[in-house]
Amino acid sequence: MDNPGNPSVQNKPLRIGDSAPEFRARTTQGDCALSDYRGRWLVFFSHPADFTPVCTTEFVALAKAADRFSALDCALLGLSVDSLFSHMAWLRAIQNAFHVTITFPVIEDPSMAVGRAYGMIDEYTQNSATIRSTYFIDPAGVIRAIITYPHNVGRSVEEMLRMVAALQRAADDSALTPEGWQPGDDILLPPTKDMNQTDAADWFCKRAKDS
Repeated sequence: MDNPGNPSVQNKPLRIGDSAPEFRARTTQGDCALSDYRGRWLVFFSHPADFTPVCTTEFVALAKAADRFSALDCALLGLSVDSLFSHMAWLRAIQNAFHVTITFPVIEDPSMAVGRAYGMIDEYTQNSATIRSTYFIDPAGVIRAIITYPHNVGRSVEEMLRMVAALQRAADDSALTPEGWQPGDDILLPPTKDMNQTDAADWFCKRAKDS
């Protein structure tokens, strides 16, 4: 990330196909950089603050699904603007209340530099209320999907898992995944460039067995 300590740096909104901005930051599991995740998929998700009720339910659900993400060779990385001390207290509270251990690292971002670089926070905002974004980043460090939520609506961990699996299945452009696709479901084959109108009408109705 260019000049992460300077919040006045202008950052254009990130889009699908952009390279995810590099950063190095402190986490609940030591220092980490985005580049540490090269070679595997990454779900990078953000929260407005520690100890918030919606975010707590998400952390519990993500922790319980950690093995399922790992089976997809996908890492999890959280972020909140609160301090590392606050993060550790929150994770201990989750463990005590729900008997769930948070195994993924959580970045501290008190300057909101990472959040601003990723477009999670408005350039001039004084608080983190808009941090509710999820970035799906491929092994080359390219953003393949972005989902943004309001602060009062929780994410669906099942949809996050489905998104990773669908992105992986469609990554080589050999298949399209239809509505609601799950691993093992039929796929759609990409249309050919020389497809005529009749062929196109037939193509809309065709699905192929996934191999």
